[in-house]
Amino acid sequence: METEILVSESAAAQIRRLLEQQKLPEESGVRVGVRGGGCSGFSYSLDFDKAAREDDHIYERSGVRIFVDPKSLPYLQGTTLDYTDGLQGRGFQFRNPNATGTCGCGESFSV
Repeated sequence: METEILVSESAAAQIRRLLEQQKLPEESGVRVGVRGGGCSGFSYSLDFDKAAREDDHIYERSGVRIFVDPKSLPYLQGTTLDYTDGLQGRGFQFRNPNATGTCGCGESFSV
């Protein structure tokens, strides 16, 4: 079964806006990953990348390309990338059903 990585409409709109501002090539996308570290054990990574790597899983969601490396993929099963712009702040958020705990800042998680 293929792992699903979902992107909310607000996140997709923000990613498209940022890609356009950066004037990146059409094959560009967002690299989503997981790294060891953070106060809960793992932290998320989110960066622009001009192209997918050879072993990446590539997802097309709402007009944006998402690149995920094979090591991060199991930790991101069912995760939704969202974007909020409200009184509590603005930025991308990961809604990960695999996380058993998160830190107070929401930047790291445990499984």
